[in-house]
Amino acid sequence: PGLITGYIGNTYAASSLLGLVKVLDQAKPGQRILLASFGSGAGSDSYIIRVLEGIELKRGLAPTLDKFIERKTYIDYAIYAKHRKKILM
Repeated sequence: PGLITGYIGNTYAASSLLGLVKVLDQAKPGQRILLASFGSGAGSDSYIIRVLEGIELKRGLAPTLDKFIERKTYIDYAIYAKHRKKILM
């Protein structure tokens, strides 16, 4: 555990949502979460989220963010470019 950016880098617009996922992976019923995003241009939004009783039942339906990160696959730039249809291989 720790900061997500240390594992996957800066995800820009997805940073707030990935942080929320990480918190929800451990949140307990009754807790409140402040989610605040900040953009480098247009502005920001903030949300207060109350964790409900059913979270522990829902949590086991998908892997945690840490599990997704553990399943990572490193690729080189050529493979990345191929998947982005920037080059033909």
